[in-house]
Amino acid sequence: MNIKTDEQKIENMLSLLYEWYPKAARDLPWRMDIDPYHVWISEIMLQQTRVEAVKEYYKRFLECLPTIGDLASVDEELLLKLWQGLGYYNRARNLKKAAGQIVERYGGVFPDSYEEIRALPGIGNYTAGAIGSTCFELSTPAVDGNVLRVYARVMAYKENIDRQAVKNDVTKRLAGAYKKGCCRLATQSLMELGATVCVPNGAPHCEICPLASICESRSNMEWKNLPVRSPKKKRKIVDMTVFVLRCGGELAIRKRPKQGLLSGLWEFPHVEGVFEKQQAADIATKWSVSPDRIWMESHYTHIFSHVEWRMTAYYFDCFTRNEDFVWVTRAKLQETYALPSAFMPFFDKLTTD
Repeated sequence: MNIKTDEQKIENMLSLLYEWYPKAARDLPWRMDIDPYHVWISEIMLQQTRVEAVKEYYKRFLECLPTIGDLASVDEELLLKLWQGLGYYNRARNLKKAAGQIVERYGGVFPDSYEEIRALPGIGNYTAGAIGSTCFELSTPAVDGNVLRVYARVMAYKENIDRQAVKNDVTKRLAGAYKKGCCRLATQSLMELGATVCVPNGAPHCEICPLASICESRSNMEWKNLPVRSPKKKRKIVDMTVFVLRCGGELAIRKRPKQGLLSGLWEFPHVEGVFEKQQAADIATKWSVSPDRIWMESHYTHIFSHVEWRMTAYYFDCFTRNEDFVWVTRAKLQETYALPSAFMPFFDKLTTD
């Protein structure tokens, strides 16, 4: 029996996906066209965010900023408000920077070469590959966790996919099988299979997989051990006391530093550490807000990729305002200021103004 080369196996895999994808693809708003601006925005939004959650963000973002020029000139506060809840806010800032470069260097027309796309701020190998193959039929695979998982299981590929050299190797192997006229289909079908069939959590849905007949890890249940990944590092635990200060129907917020986690966003005042009610009242007193009483207490744990915030919030009525804070109504905070997801549960417990 002849043993197929890896290249032949990859070509076979893609041909099966070409037949499967048109019948199985989800109806998603960013698939309605191949405008590179639209594809770009969707790909950045979809990084580490669920598809269903992105739909409304995508619609609202493009309604407000329908062109690259609009994005290039948008006020940063509005941009961050549009991005509120998606996390990783530097991605939004990089969108604006990249849009500015596209306007300045390319007259507002999205560049159509991989090298030019890749050189834009905030665009890495994956996003450049997705835009290049989807919008311009370039042989540039978009290799992310979904695609690496599919490839590792179908090919019984046992290299550590967290290594950049391994990602580059898989990208090169796939690129060799991309054919002009099918590049968009190849990228989209690999993404779709990884997202809906060869899923990251739990058992893959082999019974409906178009690649079941050629999957080398299926017959002996080897898929359980694939893909090979590095052990996850433990998150740092940070205890935090949050102050929701209310004076005359307005709430105290402040802007975070320009550098570091959640840089430049708005937050409720807080301090690191666990403090009892009286200790918290003493801190609020030092802030010259004349705290009256704690009228509510709540708790929330927010998990970032590398750190976990364990937060206790005390809600104070106050008699005076510290002008180091910005004081806004609940409605104004909701409408105008970008409050990160870490602080939203405390906001949500407030009654309407």
